[in-house]
Order: sequence, then C-alpha cells, then structure tokens
Amino acid sequence: MRTRKPPTSTIDNIDTVARLEQEFLENRTLAERIGDSIGSFVGTMPFVLLHVIWFLVWGLINVRLIPGIPAFDPYPFMLLSMIVSLEGVLLTTFVLMKQNRMSRRADHRNQLNLQVDLLAEKEATRIIQMLQAVCKHMGLEAQVTDPELRELSQNTAVDALAEELRRKIPD
Repeated sequence: MRTRKPPTSTIDNIDTVARLEQEFLENRTLAERIGDSIGSFVGTMPFVLLHVIWFLVWGLINVRLIPGIPAFDPYPFMLLSMIVSLEGVLLTTFVLMKQNRMSRRADHRNQLNLQVDLLAEKEATRIIQMLQAVCKHMGLEAQVTDPELRELSQNTAVDALAEELRRKIPD
C-alpha cells in the first residue's frame, strides 16, 4: 500500500508549528527548564519506584532489621514525615509552575488558532460572495436568494458573537 505525501503547504504549516514549539521551549529560563524537568520526573514510574525503595530502606533501617546500621529515626519516623512533607510542598510548587507555563503556552496557541479561524471565516465569506456573483451572472437566482446562503455571505461580526456568548454563557 502506497501512502500519499502531504501537500507542500501542509508540510510548511507543520514546520511552522514545530518551529514555534521549539522557540517556546528554547526561550525558557534556566529555572523554568529545571522546574519542567522536576515536574516531568515527578509523574513517572521511576519516581514512584525510587520512593518505594527509599521508604522501604528507611523503614528497615529504623526498625533495626538491617544489622550494623543504627536507627536514626525510630518509629513513628518523624524525620521521614517532615522530609516527605517538605518534598510534597516543593514538588507541588514545581508541578504548578509547569502547569502555569503550559497554560500560558495553550493561551498563545488559542490566540493563534483564533486568528487563523477569523481569517478562514473571512476567506469563506468572500468565496460565498464570489459564488453568489457567478450564480447571479449565470441567471441562477434561486441560489442567490437562498436565505441561509445570504446569511452566510454576510461578514461575521465577531464583537456581536462575543457579546451573545457572554450573555448566554454566564461565568
């Protein structure tokens, strides 16, 4: 089975999106890169396994099941509880920082998508207007007077649509 190669314009668009994503990643500060690395590692199985091993070894040492190693945090493991609590606060902060950055990135994508959608709407409206002119020229009045087509051929009032959405979809 032979696969078709995407059109050049599609490849150009993919390249543009990939370039924008790469620029976004490259423009992160060192702190953001470190935070992203930590935030990404937290949600992995190696992170879970590391903690399971750490807690297991900690518990075995401190209930004196490993000979030759003195207990340093006897049951109920208050030092371990404090360390885990501090780790939880820090890891939560790293994850929230990453989510906030990803949210800003999604907002930028949404703005770009909105601009492309508005341009496509304008182009589609213009194409409908041109088709109406062709139909009128060819004497196809029934197609020209179609109410839905007439409505679609009008320029979209984005402000009016936004106001209607605000009115119908409350916060």
